[in-house]
Amino acid sequence: MQAKDIVRLVEETSLPILEEKGFEFVDCEFVKEGPERYLRLYIDKEGGITIDDCEAVSRQLDKLLGDDLTDEPYIMEVSSPGIDRVLKRDKEYIKYKGRLVDVKLYKPVDGIKEFTGNLVGLIDGKVVITDNRNMELAFDRKDVASVRLVVVL
Repeated sequence: MQAKDIVRLVEETSLPILEEKGFEFVDCEFVKEGPERYLRLYIDKEGGITIDDCEAVSRQLDKLLGDDLTDEPYIMEVSSPGIDRVLKRDKEYIKYKGRLVDVKLYKPVDGIKEFTGNLVGLIDGKVVITDNRNMELAFDRKDVASVRLVVVL
């Protein structure tokens, strides 16, 4: 089974577990890092996810997935996306509208690859922010490597 098929299966399998517990599916990835493969499921809830929440989901998901997911050994991790989460889904651009974000591009625009500003949203396929001079900047989504929430202390 290919990584994208594994991710899709894990998402489909985890959704009923998460809905039952009042948790939100944020993201899933199946990646190779060094010699290891990792299956990571990111979940959230109002007020934040605890280690006990992650453990409960991990145990239930492990039982449902069994040993037939892949022939390769992997490490399963269930965690929170963190307070500096990367925005990936359209609904996150709505949820975090107005928040300070870092936008990283694949290729520089006028020699700059990283921009910080307040998130306006995802509009017509463009990530739109306002910078510290209140100027609106728009980047084609396909040109954006990542949009990450900024932690302000």
